Amino acid sequence: MYALRNYLDKKHLNQTDTTNKANKALAQSFARRFVMLHASTPELIAKVQRLRYQVYCIENSFEDPARFPDGREHDEFDNHALQGLLYDNTSKAIAGAVRLILPHPGKPGNRLPIQGLCRHPRVHDHRLLVGGAVEISRFAISKEYRRHARYHLGTGEAGLSVRSAVAEEMFLSNMALGLVKGLVQMSIEHGITDWFAVMEPALLRLLGRSAIYFAPLGPLVEYHRKRQPCYVNLNAMLRQVRQERPDVWDVITDAGS
Repeated sequence: MYALRNYLDKKHLNQTDTTNKANKALAQSFARRFVMLHASTPELIAKVQRLRYQVYCIENSFEDPARFPDGREHDEFDNHALQGLLYDNTSKAIAGAVRLILPHPGKPGNRLPIQGLCRHPRVHDHRLLVGGAVEISRFAISKEYRRHARYHLGTGEAGLSVRSAVAEEMFLSNMALGLVKGLVQMSIEHGITDWFAVMEPALLRLLGRSAIYFAPLGPLVEYHRKRQPCYVNLNAMLRQVRQERPDVWDVITDAGS
């Protein structure tokens, strides 16, 4: 009996040690590779909009490039949004961008774009909108950047070729976590408590594998193809991530700092 208990204790310690090493490895690999910047200057906002032009007008044809002769995709929501920019330390390239649309201070009902697409009662709950709810928008990761990284980086994290499917998903997941990290940082700095979004189902699945779960709000809608209106409370999401994926929590919160 003692031998079995001793074996199980050692096995638990080994598993804990392995988990801790994996947690540290993910945080370190992200920190070596990416920096998330709050794009609060005209120069950085221009970089965000050029990246969005590449993703939304060239790579995916979601928006008409003729509308943006300056090569910068923009709209009226940029005037009341917080912008984030994902920067690659190694290649000095812009990898992705995201924004948080704030409720419009000058419009009745403080309308967010999702309100025009979704009739779910939560989307139209005035208490949420005045209490700190915003909308995640333009969650963009450049395919051009990913192609460049795939053929010029040689070896990916954990010693895997970046051409392998596993390493490709790991790399994409790291970029998505970088954008989420920016969303968390900007939200905490500005007292934001809740996120709405209209997301691709594939992106929701990718985030779900990192224990970042959004609750669906009604059926899929047609917006840049099929999209899922969804919602999450920031504090509840962070608690869930810390419980299920402490390695991811370390990345998106800078280990709680």
